[in-house]
Amino acid sequence: MKKHFLLLAIALSVVACKTDKKDSDKTSTTLKKYSIEQMMDNENVFGGSFSPDNSKLLVTSNRSGIYNMYTVSTSGGEFEPITKSDSSSVFATSYFPKDERMLFRMDNNGDEIYHIFLRELNGDTRNLTPTKGARAGFFGWAKDEKSFFFTSNKRDNRFMDLYEIDLETFTPKMIYENKEGYNVSAISNNKNILALSKTVNTNDSDLFLFDRTTKVITKINLRLSGNSAADFSIDDTEFYYTTDAEGEFATLMKYTISTNETEKVLAKDWDISGSYFTNNGSYRVTYINEDAKNVIEVFDVKAGKNIELPNVDGKSITSVGFSRDENIMRFYAGGSNTPSNLYVYDLKTKKQTQLTDVLNKEINPTDLVNAKVIRYPSFDGVTIPAIYYLPHQASEDAKVPALVWVHGGPGGQSRQNFSSRIQYLVNHGYAVLAVNNRGSSGYGKTFFTMDDLNHGEKDLQDCVEGKNWLAKQSEIDADKIGIIGGSYGGYMTMAALTYTPEEFAVGVNIYGVTNWMRTLKSIPSWWESFREALYKELGNPHSADSVRLKRISPLFHTDKVTKPLMVLQGAKDPRVLQVESDEIVAGVKKNGVPVEYVLFDDEGHGFVKKENQIEANSRILQFLDKYLKKEEPIKTDEL
Repeated sequence: MKKHFLLLAIALSVVACKTDKKDSDKTSTTLKKYSIEQMMDNENVFGGSFSPDNSKLLVTSNRSGIYNMYTVSTSGGEFEPITKSDSSSVFATSYFPKDERMLFRMDNNGDEIYHIFLRELNGDTRNLTPTKGARAGFFGWAKDEKSFFFTSNKRDNRFMDLYEIDLETFTPKMIYENKEGYNVSAISNNKNILALSKTVNTNDSDLFLFDRTTKVITKINLRLSGNSAADFSIDDTEFYYTTDAEGEFATLMKYTISTNETEKVLAKDWDISGSYFTNNGSYRVTYINEDAKNVIEVFDVKAGKNIELPNVDGKSITSVGFSRDENIMRFYAGGSNTPSNLYVYDLKTKKQTQLTDVLNKEINPTDLVNAKVIRYPSFDGVTIPAIYYLPHQASEDAKVPALVWVHGGPGGQSRQNFSSRIQYLVNHGYAVLAVNNRGSSGYGKTFFTMDDLNHGEKDLQDCVEGKNWLAKQSEIDADKIGIIGGSYGGYMTMAALTYTPEEFAVGVNIYGVTNWMRTLKSIPSWWESFREALYKELGNPHSADSVRLKRISPLFHTDKVTKPLMVLQGAKDPRVLQVESDEIVAGVKKNGVPVEYVLFDDEGHGFVKKENQIEANSRILQFLDKYLKKEEPIKTDEL
């Protein structure tokens, strides 16, 4: 299914909550309310590259207040900081295959112009992709472990070429010049065959195999469908990919290169979102997007069956990774009410070791809310899935205000993952309904395309119907329901306040689009291969579509806004430019409507620095308390 999202806000993974008798036993007298400093002190750890001897993992963590690179022993122990940046985030990429040199990536405070850096054994670092203004992305190690691949748009800022860089001289060599706007998706182990994709629209793409030795290119898909490269078999005789050609959901297929024959490998009632082989081909790891939650299968190729994954007290395993010798698996496990912890698992001895405990020790886990997936009918009978948080303190006798949460995209999905922001709001007495309106990923290709060329219309009505569903719940104060969202969700917030001005009591717009014509004309240059697909879904700003795009752009209709508004924005955002938020704030203020504006000079599309997250979330709560709960702030002399 859809792999590229125009405005997906990475910092706003939306999670959900489940209510049951056990949850409802909490009362306002037993439930502790946490400060934003306490809630944001949950650590976020991700990644995990094994050192050559499997003794350590290289990970990324924000424990310092900003993302930096750390190592941790696979037998347990303290994190060792490798970088100590206090400005731009540092994201760990990988240990070298045969020694403890490291690769990492950085941009400039969220501008998304990433560069690849080398950390030597003595601690010295250098930029391996120093071309100013050019974007680079790591693309994996060569099978012989003598080089690695990366993509870069340094030749033409519109297209990503493929390079190989040897580990002796670190001299890059272009091995595929991308003049046609393809996306390089996979590389065979012998380096001879590249999997290329060509975007057709936001759901569908054509998939090709390009033989670098013969220069022959072979199209894999026989009809228009959503296709995505997965991996090559270890001997390079087979190519694996996912496709929705045969139904609503993506299945895993095998293509035999010598015969051009295809065979279905795995099908589920949900999208198979990805699959790959471990280093020696012993296991095939597959990810399934099951009702907005990752489900992982690890298939033992020799045994012909899935291995039994570790049991972690009912938590969901959200990602896995294997050591190069395939003896150890690292994995993350968590849930909507608990951030994911890092574990290692010895596949031979079955020993399981927890390496992190990321939930702030000051937080009682029972005070957090678990997820509940609900569904409701929209105005035209279409069933809309959503993820619901209900505060512990809510009851028929103690009704609470609520928020409709809209994910980024278009084409994103609210997921059953942990969010400190959501838990903070719920802990302070706000119910949250994370709506997966039509056009969201994960519910079939028909549902996914339902919002094409009607954004701000039928998808907005889905959000309004989400509000109506909330209003019918006995624990919800029907007069106090607001709307909040980031990126595309920010646009939906503004659309709601503009085109349905009496439906929601307040709106919180987090770096949302307000002028579609400007946004579509100013998308980053490196998205050139995806530009036409975006135009097909949203409209071409250089054509007659501009009439409709202006009609659905809230900036030109600010006179309709009557409810309090909050806007948050990063100054370095390359996707939704700061001017979008500047102008919507100025326009709405002319109505005499309460408007609050929070601008961060050192953030991009998603706030990653803890101090800024604390500021943003505390300001959101203050705004909601004032204009949605309509509580008077406590004066210091009353404490």
